[in-house]
Amino acid sequence: MTVGSLLEELARREAMARQRIEEIREQIAALASQLEDEQDRLSRLTITRETVEEILGEAAALAGEPVETAEIAGGVDAAGAVPIRPPVLGVVTVPPWQPGMKAAMLPLAYRDAVEIMADAGRAMRAGQIAVAMGLPDEAAKREGLRSKLKRLAERGWAQEEGPGLFMVTEPVAREMAREAASQGDGKSPGGIASSPGG
Repeated sequence: MTVGSLLEELARREAMARQRIEEIREQIAALASQLEDEQDRLSRLTITRETVEEILGEAAALAGEPVETAEIAGGVDAAGAVPIRPPVLGVVTVPPWQPGMKAAMLPLAYRDAVEIMADAGRAMRAGQIAVAMGLPDEAAKREGLRSKLKRLAERGWAQEEGPGLFMVTEPVAREMAREAASQGDGKSPGGIASSPGG
């Protein structure tokens, strides 16, 4: 084989290698697009499943809740003073906040989110709250929690300070601070807990 024919063969093989690389890149791009579509689909399915589980779980909890809880939810708070709207099975799982209502009246996931925001004392993103709740930092978990936070905002428990930033409202924060103080030593700074009118 002459030097010329050797160089031609090397050039041919180089061209073939470049072509194979280009074909593989195209396959990778197609697979990446396909992967992204499937991840989006999985995220939507996960959110839908979690929402259905949440609704069914809360409906079951409301249907079988103890008498004491049912009386508190349907009439007065633990102090026996504040009238509270009863929950409507399958329609309202997060009751609108009213003075005297406690986070303990919320479904567990909502209660955890409210307590975490109250402890933080500042606006937080859904991802930060999810991590504080011990949930994996995944898109589906963040989206599911974000919908819960928006529901809390709609019902007066929280407010959206900016796009995607949530915190408890001032009345809720005051009520929770008062409750924490009364559970601690029976006092609160400035005598807030002992004030009869709030």
